[in-house]
Amino acid sequence: MSQTEQQAIKIEQSWLDRLKGEFQKPYFINLKAFLVKERQHYTIYPPGGQIFEAFNRTPFNNVKVVILGQDPYHGAGQAHGLCFSVNKGIVQPPSLKNIIKEIESDTGDKQPAHGDLSEWAEQGVFLLNTSLTVRAAQANSHQNQGWETFTDEAIKQLAQHRQHLVFMLWGSKAHAKEKYIDASKHLILKTVHPSPLSAYNGFFGCKHFSQCNEYLKAHGIEPINWSRS
Repeated sequence: MSQTEQQAIKIEQSWLDRLKGEFQKPYFINLKAFLVKERQHYTIYPPGGQIFEAFNRTPFNNVKVVILGQDPYHGAGQAHGLCFSVNKGIVQPPSLKNIIKEIESDTGDKQPAHGDLSEWAEQGVFLLNTSLTVRAAQANSHQNQGWETFTDEAIKQLAQHRQHLVFMLWGSKAHAKEKYIDASKHLILKTVHPSPLSAYNGFFGCKHFSQCNEYLKAHGIEPINWSRS
């Protein structure tokens, strides 16, 4: 990969070292061509410079926890490259409201009114959507175009080359990633998606956030402060 191509991708160096081979594969070349065409006709979220924000905020060796989302929010001003997170000043979407409700119930950590989860990312929470882009106002519009292959490789790299990570898998699409994770090396926490359609079927009361910190502390790893300023 040329230096120009590396700069255009805007992905943090430790992740680039792990994933650079993906950018040369046919599926990713086709994905880039798809995105070029999409941008000619539609608004795409998140903005181009934030597509790899999860990677840029949480370098490979800093990851402690992996939370998987599906695709970015598709409303104006919402998505900024971190799953379930929205920019400050944007109303919290329903799934995020439910995540915050469970944190407060589970840990007692009072949450601020905004929905920006960047502080988690800075502490080592890898907030990864399985598809990294979406067409405005059309959920799931960039599924099955190649992003899933790319993000699966990111999960595989973490699962294979790190130890004692916590993988929070919420909903059936996230559960499908379990096959890449060795449960003898990592903690896998599974429940339903925090969407209002399913949260009362197991997400509320799952206590994933306290379980996560207990596991990290047991392995000598600094726990996550789920409070945000």
